[in-house]
Amino acid sequence: MDIRIFEPADEAAVIALWAQCGLTRPWNDPRQDIARKLAEQPELFFVGRDNTEIVASAMAGFDGHRGWVYYVAVAPSRRGQGLGRELMQAVEAALIARGCPKINLQIRRDNTEVAAFYERLGYTPDDAVSFGRRLIPD
Repeated sequence: MDIRIFEPADEAAVIALWAQCGLTRPWNDPRQDIARKLAEQPELFFVGRDNTEIVASAMAGFDGHRGWVYYVAVAPSRRGQGLGRELMQAVEAALIARGCPKINLQIRRDNTEVAAFYERLGYTPDDAVSFGRRLIPD
C-alpha cells in the first residue's frame, strides 16, 4: 500500500470507502467534513492506495495539546492484511513530527472489532466521557 496525502480528486473514492466501512452518518455530510479538513491541516489527511484504488484513509489533527484521528477506514475486502496498522503508523509518525505527545480517537461503544484492533496497536480506553455539541448543522 502506498500512503499519501489526500488530493481533491480522491473525494468520491474516499466517501465510497467511508460508506463501505459504515463511517458515514446522516447528520455528518462527508463532503463538508472533507472541505473542513482541507481548510485545516490538510497534510494530516491520508489515503492508502493499492495501485490506483483507494483502500484506506485516516484524517488527523493536532491542536498543540493532543492529536486526534478520525475516519480511519480500511476496505472490508482488505482487512487483516496490516493496512490499518501501517496507516496508523503513518498518522502517528506525522503527529510525532509535530511534537504531539498523545493521540486520542473515538469509536462507537458497540464497535468491539475496532476496539480490539486499537488495543492490538497499544491503545487503551481513557477514563473519560466524551461530550459533543453540534455548532454548525450540516
